[in-house]
Amino acid sequence: MGKNTISTLNRMKANGEKIAVITSYDASFTQQVEAAGVDAILVGDSLGMVVQGHESTLPVTVSDMVYHTANVVRVSRQAMVIADMPFMSHGSAEQALDTAGRLMKEGGAHMVKIEGGAPQLETVHHLTARAVPVCGHLGLMPQSIHQLGAYRVQGRGEHAGERILKDAVGLQDAGAQMLVLECVPALLAAEITRALDIPVIGIGAGVDVDGQVLVLYDMLGITMNGTPSFVRDFLAEEHSVQGALAAYVRAVKDKQFPAEEHTFK
Repeated sequence: MGKNTISTLNRMKANGEKIAVITSYDASFTQQVEAAGVDAILVGDSLGMVVQGHESTLPVTVSDMVYHTANVVRVSRQAMVIADMPFMSHGSAEQALDTAGRLMKEGGAHMVKIEGGAPQLETVHHLTARAVPVCGHLGLMPQSIHQLGAYRVQGRGEHAGERILKDAVGLQDAGAQMLVLECVPALLAAEITRALDIPVIGIGAGVDVDGQVLVLYDMLGITMNGTPSFVRDFLAEEHSVQGALAAYVRAVKDKQFPAEEHTFK
């Protein structure tokens, strides 16, 4: 079986097969994650909080992301690897291209992820027109935490939901090939998933998206600042890291996760 690509994930969406994604930041966990059968790995700037101990993702640098992405890619054999574009690394289209180039050339990423809707459309188009695969990110955007004031559900209310839907369509039209939806009501996430041709991956976005992603440390119950309400502690149930990872993949594939208690309305 060859390496998973965006074509693999597109086929899964078309066939109604759920896509299992998880974060990883180093070689050892990546081996465990791949053995569990995940379809894609996100090297998230969440490493700023769960690995580096920062209060937010904002201090993470491009060099941090290149280093951790290379750690993952070095041992990855099957999963597609997506790397986050960190805060203030894509203020202009040219800066974004430089950042993406480093993540792909030095880090080995297969795709980059960028937070934001309408303000990012020009940048996304600039990247995708130059052969950089892009994953969008809407809903709760951790890099905007100081604007938001708190980590809370986004897209509640008609106008807020319409804005996220419009941004999602705009990102797809600009060339984005995947979308992450974080902390949005399940009904809105389902509507966006139906409206888009590209795979939609949810985190706190209900079960009716094309796939799920969780922060590795969250689903193992070892996050320093507590586990978000949309997370299930798989390690507590399975008592081993490998068992927990395998259970997560099964639960995503069987549409058993997220359950009602992990879903926002």
